[in-house]
Amino acid sequence: MTHSVPGPCEDRAFPALCAHTHLFPGARCRLLKVPDPEGFAGAPRPVGVALRFSDGAVAAAELEVAEDGGAVLAVDAYVTAAGTRIAARLWSVRALRPDGDEVEVRIGDRLGGTGPCTPVTD
Repeated sequence: MTHSVPGPCEDRAFPALCAHTHLFPGARCRLLKVPDPEGFAGAPRPVGVALRFSDGAVAAAELEVAEDGGAVLAVDAYVTAAGTRIAARLWSVRALRPDGDEVEVRIGDRLGGTGPCTPVTD
């Protein structure tokens, strides 16, 4: 089954591969196609992210960075390949580590909130 990133985030997002069907504290994703992975990990900047989970499901996300350098990952709602609906979430980022030409994103605690690209409906 092929999934695509919904809405306006699709054309401005870096792809990221996740080893599981959902995020949780300690989960890891690999951010791909980031120019200068070592520089990015040391001084991250806000970027769009297209998370691809192990079952092929895709979710739009935004890596947000505070002035103090702390990062959070805002993830839109998505549906797993098995049909499970995962609500939009805000996650702390425990670590960003360069690994060759990729950046490993290690997920921290769930903070709540909603994803960055979820359309507003009446």
